[in-house]
This record gives sequence, structure tokens and C-alpha cells, in this order.
Amino acid sequence: MCLAIPALLVQRGPGDQAVVDLGGIRKPVSVALVPDAREGDYVIVHVGHAIGVVDPEEAARTLALFAELGHTPTETSA
Repeated sequence: MCLAIPALLVQRGPGDQAVVDLGGIRKPVSVALVPDAREGDYVIVHVGHAIGVVDPEEAARTLALFAELGHTPTETSA
């Protein structure tokens, strides 16, 4: 099963590199597939790649669902 989660794009780097915030954890990602994404946008992240830009309200709803399930995007289960 694959999982893509919304994350806040907090920094654009050189080339196609960026940094996103996932529940307080910052991770480097590639934004090659979403070249128009800007700092402050929510992007959908899958295996280190931003694959789409998502509306902030939709991102909030999705993250709230994770919270209801008792999981945050930064937690993993065995």
C-alpha cells in the first residue's frame, strides 16, 4: 500500500530541492513534479517527492483524519 501525505513547503532550495514540514519534522523533498509550488503551499509527498499541490483546507482535513486515527504523519508502526 502506498501513502501520500500533505506537508507544508517551508523552503525552496537550489534546483528541484525543497524542505517540507511534516508534523514538526523537516524533510528534504524533490519538487520536480510541482515546479510552481511555493513556500507556504501544501504539497502531497510520496517517497521523497512532492507530487501535487493541495488546497490548505483539504490538507487540514486530511491531517485531522490522521489525528483522529491516533497517528501523525511522522509516526510509524511496526
